Amino acid sequence: MAPTPIPSLNARFRALEAERSQTWSPEALATNLRQRATLVREHPATHHALPGQTVAPADLRTATGASVSLDTLTRSGPVVLVFFRFAECPACNIALPYYRDTLWPALQAAGIGLAAVSPQPFPALAGIAQRHDLPFAVLSDPGLGLARQLGITYVFDTPSREAAVAKGGTSHALNGIDAWELPKPTVLVLEPGRVVRFIDITPDWMHRTETGAILAALGLSPANANAV
Repeated sequence: MAPTPIPSLNARFRALEAERSQTWSPEALATNLRQRATLVREHPATHHALPGQTVAPADLRTATGASVSLDTLTRSGPVVLVFFRFAECPACNIALPYYRDTLWPALQAAGIGLAAVSPQPFPALAGIAQRHDLPFAVLSDPGLGLARQLGITYVFDTPSREAAVAKGGTSHALNGIDAWELPKPTVLVLEPGRVVRFIDITPDWMHRTETGAILAALGLSPANANAV
């Protein structure tokens, strides 16, 4: 009997969307959908990094506060950077363990690095790595320095900001600065010399890059064909 295919990443998001439509208040659902629709509509007019471009030097931070440069990450070859919003983001808690199971094994076998990147400061950011026992690095992008350079950030609209504040949220808890700004979920493949080999930006955070597209960009086959 053939193995049962594992649901795709975006199939999992569709299931979450269906659950929310049944459990969220109409106001909360409308706020969420409106922000995401705006980001999708406005994304084509944004300026962001493209394949073949060189990224300026940038440093990320580990949970211990150590600095990790892009040149260090690409010293031995290409690295895959997965930008996500913050540790408690429900969609991010679906995406990162999915990449752990479907993307990481193939990258590890090929000797290619993988890191998940969020502007959220530690120690809060460490929660997602601990929750899912992630075997790859989770790094903080201080002040959204790299995300802004790549042109992949968005700003909360007024209803989204007010909803977050009403729940006790602060921008500092999300990104460490006085701006309600986060990265759009993005997968970046960076070559030595900080050259962009592949970039896929998903302005709707309930849609993410599938593992197969990342592996195809690297010329790799899935470690488990049923997991993509």
